[in-house]
This record gives sequence, C-alpha cells and structure tokens, in this order.
Amino acid sequence: MESTTPPPQDNPLRRLTIDQLRRRTSVKWRIHPADVLPAWVAEMDVTLAEPVARAVNEAIALGDTGYATGDGFAEALSGFAAERWGWTGMDTARTAIVPDVMQGVAEVLKLRTEPGGPVVVNSPVYTPFYQFTANLGRKVIEAPLGADGRIDLANLESAFARASARSRRPVYLLSNPHNPTGVVHTAAELEGAATLAGEYGVRVVADEIHAPLTYAGTPFTPYLTVPGSERGVSLMSASKAWNLAGLKAGLAVAGPEAAHELGDIPEEVTHGASHLGVLAHTAAFAEGGAWLDALLAGLDENRRLLSALLAEHLPSVTWTPSEGTYLAWLDCRGTGLGEDPAAVFLERGRVAVNSGLIYGSGGEGFVRLNFATSPEILTEVVRRMASALD
Repeated sequence: MESTTPPPQDNPLRRLTIDQLRRRTSVKWRIHPADVLPAWVAEMDVTLAEPVARAVNEAIALGDTGYATGDGFAEALSGFAAERWGWTGMDTARTAIVPDVMQGVAEVLKLRTEPGGPVVVNSPVYTPFYQFTANLGRKVIEAPLGADGRIDLANLESAFARASARSRRPVYLLSNPHNPTGVVHTAAELEGAATLAGEYGVRVVADEIHAPLTYAGTPFTPYLTVPGSERGVSLMSASKAWNLAGLKAGLAVAGPEAAHELGDIPEEVTHGASHLGVLAHTAAFAEGGAWLDALLAGLDENRRLLSALLAEHLPSVTWTPSEGTYLAWLDCRGTGLGEDPAAVFLERGRVAVNSGLIYGSGGEGFVRLNFATSPEILTEVVRRMASALD
C-alpha cells in the first residue's frame, strides 16, 4: 500500500496514512512482522481527540505527573451517562478509581468470590475473562450465548444453578456490550439476567468498557439501571471509545447495595491509575462528545463497507453487523479453513485477526476483526483475507 498525504477529514479514521501508523510502537503494529496488516487487538487507527490531547499536553507542560486524585473522573462519567444513556442516578459517591477495567474486575472478583469459586461467563467472550479468573484461582462456568448471539436465559439459569450449588458467593461476569460479538444487550435481557441473579444469589460484575460505542437505533442500557441490579458493580472507562489503552484508568461503579464494598478495594489498587490517564479519561467524557460522534459516524460507514466487501470478496463468510463496538465476529465455517481460520489468514494472506478459539466455547471457525481503521486499510484487509482462499 502506498503512502499518501491524508486529506482533511472530520472522520478520525481517515487522518492517518499507513506509513504513519507503522511508526507506532504499540502492540497492534509491532507484534507481527512488517508485511502483516493488523486488524486484531482493540486499538483504533485514530489520532487523539483534541480535548484529550490538550489535557495531557497541559499536564506534561506543567510537570503535573504525580498521583491521581479528586472526583473529576466520576463527575465527567456521570454527566456523560446522563446525557447519552439517560442514567441520571449514577452517584459519584458510589465509585472508585481503578487502574483499568480488567484490574478493577479482578479486584471485585477477589472481594466477591472465594478461592476456587465459580465465575459465570457468556461464551464466546473476551479472552481475559478466562485468563483473569484462572489467575485468581477461580473457575469459569460457561453459559453459552444463543444461536442468535444474544444472552440465552435458559443457559444462564442452568449456569447459575450449577454455580450456586458450588458456592454461596458465585459471580456473573457480564460483557455489555458483548465482546467479541458486538451485541448490545437490551434492557429486557439485562433485567432477565438480574432477576435470575437475584433468585440464585449470584452477584453481577459488568464490564461496560465499550458502552459509548453503540450505533444509531441501538441504545445502550447500563446494567445498574435495570431492576434487580442494586447489588451489582460496573466497570467503565473511556479506553475503547477514545483509544486510551496506553493512558490507564478505569472506574468501578457500585449499585446502592454494593457501595460499601468499594471501600474494601485496597488502597494500592485505587492509587494505581495513571494520573495522566485519569486526566485523559476525564477530558474524554466531559469534552470528547463531538469527536466520539464523528468516530461513530466513521465506524458506521465501515460497518456498511465491511458488509459489502465480504459479500463481494468473501461470500462464504457471514456476519451479523455489530450493534456496538468496532469488532466484527465473522463466521468463517463456510470457508473450509477449519477451526482456526485466523492462522490461515495470517500465513497465506498476511493479515492478523483474532482467532475465535481464544474466546471459549462457540469460537471454533470464527475470527474477530477490528474495523476501526481507514476504509482503504479495511478494504486491503478483506482483499488479503480473500487471497488466503485462492
């Protein structure tokens, strides 16, 4: 692919050339050889939103690189939640800063489960759900998604029954919106899950890191807004929506009946977030709405483009377009590439996508593709995938 000068665009996904992106030193662009086009890990090919860049640059200019403090992060998220999701009941007093969402998840699991205790997940699901649970010495119980990729309440009830039979302190680790499928759970689905959790004594921990990334016509419902969620905890961040994985910060938000538990999170954890990260995430939620809207418009264009490209070049690959996130869960079982088509796309097509196998049961024959890039790069990604079938 030849480098060109990027034209002035409002779309953040159109501002960087392939040569500029290859100068990046983050994992997306460095873990594979230079001839591989990366479309795997959840990094976006964008420049920083101007309010975020300003907040970080001003802090650096002042040498303001100490420890994070204050309620600004929680207040910014609360304002964003009220404006975007109609969640006016988010109490900033029921929040705690954590280093990032998964570290926050780990700390809440430590508090709410016992060694060897069960953690229910909806498979296929974000790989670290398995990794962190295992590293904590807990055991995953899978509640597979339905054939439509949505929460299957019958499967969930079965998993809850098994979990509660093993322990008096089971947890349901919920991905909302769901990674890797891009499904945005409805209020009715979440209420059904909360009702079952109450019946079986299961505590719900919701990873809602992709919450700002939903498309027109698909509203996001915060788990803590549904009836029966009072004992739940949500983990939120600006990381995915504003591409801030390298500026670490997250926020644990507790339901009214779980607020006291946040005080049990160790001080070394609550002080573990990056001060620059907290400033960046605060600016994103408080001032980054216009940039986010431009990003979502660009991602929506890419959703439509990806559907067209698959139909033209890879008709044996099927996809239900994501309702949220910038991740495409592609069913490649019709390609004849076996259980791990990602390995073939990498070897023959020199394009990196995530193997479905790492997401647990139901991932066989699937790949996860990150479409948060320019239309030109996305087109080349699909072209290379198609070449692997030749």
